[in-house]
Amino acid sequence: MAPPSPLVALRGATITFGGRPLFEGVDLGLVRGDKACLVGRNGSGKSTLMKVVIGATALDGGERFVQPGTRIAYLAQEPDFSGCASVTDFVLRGLPAEERDQVHRADAVLDRLQLDGAAAPGGLSGGEARRAALAQALVGDPDVLLLDEPTNHLDLPTIEWLEGELQSYRGALLLISHDRAFLNALARRTLWLDRGSLRETERRFSDFEAWQQEVFATEEEAAHKLDRKIVAETKWLREGISARRTRNMGRVRALQQLRRDRAERTRGGQQVRMSVTEGETSGRLVVEAEHLSKAFDTPDGPRVVVRDFSTRILRGDRVGILGPNGAGKTTLLRMLTGQAAPDGGTVRLGVNLQPVYFDQRRANLDLDATVQGTLCPGGGDTVQVGGQTKHVASYMKDFLFDPAYKDSPVRSLSGGERNRLLLATLFARPSNLMILDEPTNDLDMDTLDLLEEVLSDYDGTLLLVSHDRDFLDRLVTSVIAVEGDGDVQEYAGGYSDYLVQRRPRAAEPAKAGQKPRRAEAAPAAPKPKRKLGYREQRELEGLPARMDALAAEIRRIEAGLGDPDLFARAPERFTELGERLTGAQAELEAAEERWLELETLREELENPQ
Repeated sequence: MAPPSPLVALRGATITFGGRPLFEGVDLGLVRGDKACLVGRNGSGKSTLMKVVIGATALDGGERFVQPGTRIAYLAQEPDFSGCASVTDFVLRGLPAEERDQVHRADAVLDRLQLDGAAAPGGLSGGEARRAALAQALVGDPDVLLLDEPTNHLDLPTIEWLEGELQSYRGALLLISHDRAFLNALARRTLWLDRGSLRETERRFSDFEAWQQEVFATEEEAAHKLDRKIVAETKWLREGISARRTRNMGRVRALQQLRRDRAERTRGGQQVRMSVTEGETSGRLVVEAEHLSKAFDTPDGPRVVVRDFSTRILRGDRVGILGPNGAGKTTLLRMLTGQAAPDGGTVRLGVNLQPVYFDQRRANLDLDATVQGTLCPGGGDTVQVGGQTKHVASYMKDFLFDPAYKDSPVRSLSGGERNRLLLATLFARPSNLMILDEPTNDLDMDTLDLLEEVLSDYDGTLLLVSHDRDFLDRLVTSVIAVEGDGDVQEYAGGYSDYLVQRRPRAAEPAKAGQKPRRAEAAPAAPKPKRKLGYREQRELEGLPARMDALAAEIRRIEAGLGDPDLFARAPERFTELGERLTGAQAELEAAEERWLELETLREELENPQ
């Protein structure tokens, strides 16, 4: 049987900016029933490719085909409400001009998304604006649906509702999203826009990282056949992805231990209070909240957002805060950090706290400043990071920037590049308490990997408001769930642990006046035991010397890179040292992981339980 004809297709599509191709020779077809995702780094052209598919951006080369009568709907990252007096007016724009008198269709989709059609668009919150844009995309029952970061600013209940809608959608669906859990649930075909070319696999998005590594391995084997530019770009991309992915197992083990420690403290009352004084004298106490309550007056009477909530947060904890929009997450966060007073209960903050705050609006960048000027606001070309002086070019590489962009204005950067720049400025400030309000909005997966790595290695305390389920699972040691109507509870572990622990609570409500107990984290599965072989024993004995040698080499390289004049005096030497530093760090981490694995096994064999 012949394959179905595409509803929309591109053949040899090429777009150039400033004389350079953003992408070229792209072939793409979407057929009815497709559920595809489009992935790639910020600035690779994903949103531009979507605009080409809908016909909003003209091709510089190639051709576009659309089957006659095909309806295409597009959700942009930033909705345009200009000229709309109400939300209903905005939603009706999603219909052909001759059907815009069918207000009942707009009312039906707005009701499903719990939006007031009479509201003025200018007064909508970020989440409400996103839901209105979704309503406009869905109102016309399109044959092809293209969604650019649809989960940005949405709360978890709305994301889960959207997943259900899209799973039953019968047209052709193309998604751009940083939300791994969202893509895992929906995408059955993966398109990867990489260095100007579109790669494709029929594998689900959950297999993307394995496929990506296969591509990198194939390119590395054939590197001698590639020109120097492609080799450099491949290595640059590996530095941003591959080297970081190899560190995941170590971070997962550390995260599991932190979660076990956190679970021990959240199980009971008295034992926790007994350790508070000791922790305070050593600077371990960050926040202690007891019996917090907060309500707001509304025309319908008081609305309770927090009722009798207590927690203790110690240095090194990574706490996720989740809940529906409007439930009170920001209010709770402001109370825990001393920015708002509770109606009842007390909040005690630790001493010598140095907080930094990441606002989801990200409005602190001067678009007319250069990248270097933003990172070095006092002038010069060095950045103070962790007590060390780094050349701005070296620091830019840490955040996946090409040092050649250091004199570019911020205005010229893509949205994702601006987000990375803001993260770079944030992490250069001294802090021991980091407060992140929806940091994953608008970030691509490479930047999320970078953010996860930095936060995993952060020695301070993290308070994280996020609706990104995968990000919470990878990072946090406990979750504070703001469920609405004043119900706030804390759970050990990440988002998946929260789901498991929450269900028994719903089935077995607490007795009147009795505070429900937090469920305990499931014990880790025991590791299988085996005997150390001769080669493993010799390897274990030789690893400490190997690690010491690598650590000494890293110190020497970092000292060389600390020379503020090196980049200007000898850029090739600067690049050479930077490349070797990356290699030495990866080798050291691999050696440490192997030593930990062998030493743990040796201890288990010598001290059986």
